[in-house]
Amino acid sequence: MSNSSSLSQFLLLPLADTRQLQLLHFWLFLGISLAALLGNGLIISAVACDHHLHTPMHFFLLNLSLTDLGCICTTVPKAMHNSLWDTTTISYMGCAAQVFLFLFFMSADFYLLTIMCYDRYVAICKPLHYGTLLGSRACAHMAAAAWASGFLNALLHTVNTFSLPLCQGNALGQFFCEIPQILKLSCSHSDLRELGLLVVSACLAFGCFIFIIFSYVQIFRAVLRIPSEQGRHKAFSTCLPHLAVVSLFLSTSMFSYLKPPSISSPSLNLALSVLYSVVPPALNPLIYSLRNQELKDAVRKMMTACFSATITCLFSAL
Repeated sequence: MSNSSSLSQFLLLPLADTRQLQLLHFWLFLGISLAALLGNGLIISAVACDHHLHTPMHFFLLNLSLTDLGCICTTVPKAMHNSLWDTTTISYMGCAAQVFLFLFFMSADFYLLTIMCYDRYVAICKPLHYGTLLGSRACAHMAAAAWASGFLNALLHTVNTFSLPLCQGNALGQFFCEIPQILKLSCSHSDLRELGLLVVSACLAFGCFIFIIFSYVQIFRAVLRIPSEQGRHKAFSTCLPHLAVVSLFLSTSMFSYLKPPSISSPSLNLALSVLYSVVPPALNPLIYSLRNQELKDAVRKMMTACFSATITCLFSAL
């Protein structure tokens, strides 16, 4: 293939070599996606319907659940389709759409995690200014900035990547379309533009990472100065879920992209890509609900109301 204009499809990395393992991966991905849909859907519904959860922390959690749903729905359905029908193809436009949406949701996810860290910092270190610094308008502006930044980042990378001439075949070493794998197919020095964009994005992500580290240093210093053990426990209980989600997101993605080439292999790359693209969106609702009593109470009340309404409708139909 001489250039990208002759490409009509890409070949994705198969999840397994045998039919039995392909079907196993299909059912595994189906279970993970259903768990992610259920968990994030319950959080979104609970925060939207319960006025007790109309707080900045839960507002950002609702936005985070939306990005998690977006990440799952971008990569997993195509992987399930390929496993079920024993194929590895994805159309050129489908690949471009997958790259854009995955970058969009992942970028917005990380920016929202940074904003949520700021929310915890203000709540614990500057509680008297919480209502001023994190009013409803400020929260809406910060969430909009996270979504807009994610959109702009995804748009720039996608347009630049798919404008490069590709002459190294059409086989991607990943189960979904990803920019580093597409750059390996480029035959032009113009891919330096994309590398420049990647450097800019990496610097921005590193700045967010430094901000998170600095904020948590200040948070832990403030928590340790709280005289009562109950007060320290309550403060830690609001921070630990967020810290766990951030750690899971950063550890899996950073190791996947920064691992030494000497330990790289298709099976390892596949496992790591599942860890940072599929597992966190499914686990985030569980992590946040474990220590958030208000959220658990709201979900329980909503499920009880839905169950009662269903029973009432059934008896009235009879």
